[in-house]
Amino acid sequence: MAIVVSRHDSRYQTLKQGQNLRWPSVEANAAARIVLCENAADAADALQAIVSEGVRPTVRSGGHCYEDFVVNNPAGAILDLSLMSTVGKRSGESVYRIGPGAQLWNAYSELYKRYGATLPAGTCGTVGAGGHITGGGYGLLSRLHGLSCDWLSAVDILTVDAKGTVVPRTASAHRDADLFRACRGGGGGNFGVITSYVFDELPQAPAEVIEAHVRFIWSDTTVERFVRIMKTFGDYWETRGQAPDTWGMFAVLTVAHHSNPGFGMSVQFCNPDGTCNDLTVLNDYLDLFAQCGGVTTTTAPKTTHGQPSGGKAATPRDPTEAVCLGVHTVRRTSWLYATATEAGGPGRLRGKYKSVYMKRGFTEAEARCIYKHMHRTAGSIDLKASMVEIDSYGGAINRPGFANTTAMAQRSSVIKMQPMTFWSDAEDDAAHSTWLNDFYTELYSGPDSDPLHPGTPFPGPRYEGCYINYPDKEMLAYPYWPQLYYGVEGLYPFLQAVKRKYDPNNIFHHAMSIRN
Repeated sequence: MAIVVSRHDSRYQTLKQGQNLRWPSVEANAAARIVLCENAADAADALQAIVSEGVRPTVRSGGHCYEDFVVNNPAGAILDLSLMSTVGKRSGESVYRIGPGAQLWNAYSELYKRYGATLPAGTCGTVGAGGHITGGGYGLLSRLHGLSCDWLSAVDILTVDAKGTVVPRTASAHRDADLFRACRGGGGGNFGVITSYVFDELPQAPAEVIEAHVRFIWSDTTVERFVRIMKTFGDYWETRGQAPDTWGMFAVLTVAHHSNPGFGMSVQFCNPDGTCNDLTVLNDYLDLFAQCGGVTTTTAPKTTHGQPSGGKAATPRDPTEAVCLGVHTVRRTSWLYATATEAGGPGRLRGKYKSVYMKRGFTEAEARCIYKHMHRTAGSIDLKASMVEIDSYGGAINRPGFANTTAMAQRSSVIKMQPMTFWSDAEDDAAHSTWLNDFYTELYSGPDSDPLHPGTPFPGPRYEGCYINYPDKEMLAYPYWPQLYYGVEGLYPFLQAVKRKYDPNNIFHHAMSIRN
């Protein structure tokens, strides 16, 4: 039986909130109750009771929704699936099952320890698998293995028919195929309640990885040097970084506001076979940043892991070699524990986020705009926790065919970028949001932007829109916002048809849900 937490329960004040402490925006917007489900039967019974009562259900797995789609639910009920966290194979089954409430770190750990397998999912270990996979899901191994949703074989899902009756379904490529496709990237809170994700196969986890960290110091970084760093990063992923021998390398350049001493780039690397026997690709990549100047320090084992044929020996570089401005460290470690170090995130703060897919590297105008806003202040607010996270992308994600079998339209991008800002005090909400909106609007109103869609990365030669797992309600100001998130090739009308078919009464809705 499900656990019901009402307003009078001592757990309510904690469970009414998610990771983004902006929500509920005011106490009156909080859900009337939270219903914690332990299995699919609990979820079906709870959903039926909620629907029969005529209140709005919202669904939560990990609580990381960026906007108010879940916890702003006055008089409604949050269907919390966080206890449905089983990962693995059932007795007598050969398929992998991941519960919607499984936190990514726990999923990685279970899959690795039991099967040597992994899911090419995200870097924040406390994110719930449910929303992550439904919205596509990408992370450190996605360039090598594709998106999480690319590996999905079926979903167990609860839908609600026109009579208000909960209907359990197993959607796959062979049954309710339209619904299955919609659940492979269409975003959470749209079609029903997914109680299990099924994978016929999963990729094997790498045997080991190399980690590299490069530190840049703001006081030594002129705008010209910053432009050079940004163009070096972007040009690599647009060109060399799309070759299959580079797909085991993932890099994230995190440009922090200048109120911090500096900013940095982190790299995780393995060869496509999951070993680190040949470091040619990694060393060549790091050598590109030698042109930035500066001093490098390196820490890594001095022993080799084998002598590759036709490439450099896998010996870490000499610490006297100059690689890039600032401090650069490299270490060899197991894939599992390398992933564990990525599991932190900013913690439970107030936050605002935006996103963009990039089909090309950075232009000088784009780099200068980023530099300008990373040096801009906004009254007296503290912008130390404001940044732009720039991830390498493409590789296996862009393999032909997946755009037609999933609900992820963005299959031509080479970079994925996320501007964001975090703060603690509610009185600073407007100032932080304005700072981020001004930055984003100017960045996509410059000479490289589509003049018919100013202020947005509208799909075209340079950009490929936004990521539905990084929702931004500010985009609702544009009548073409569905095209920003779902592309211009007809995916959104398809999702609308699925919505009408499986959720005819629009039971599952929020500010940016699929319109039926």
